[in-house]
Amino acid sequence: MAIKTRYYSVDGKRVMTVDEFTSWLKGFDEDNDGRISKDELADAIRVSGGWFANRKSKQGVQSVDANGNGFIDDSEIKNLVQFAEQHLNVRILFL
Repeated sequence: MAIKTRYYSVDGKRVMTVDEFTSWLKGFDEDNDGRISKDELADAIRVSGGWFANRKSKQGVQSVDANGNGFIDDSEIKNLVQFAEQHLNVRILFL
């Protein structure tokens, strides 16, 4: 699943809003449970051209999983912005 956006920043990162990022990320929710698992986040990293997807996805889930359930819930997706900018080759805009 490619990131569809019209804009790129000077550093080559795709630019999207938080809502666009959330929608794109939910496309990786293979079991449609409304949460992003470590494996689903690893798929997003791979699609974005990232390396070491399993390790990075584990770090990403651990860093934003506020309730400790091992998944990224809807309320935690906004906490994933910094991780996404570092590992998913995107720049997130808050509009």
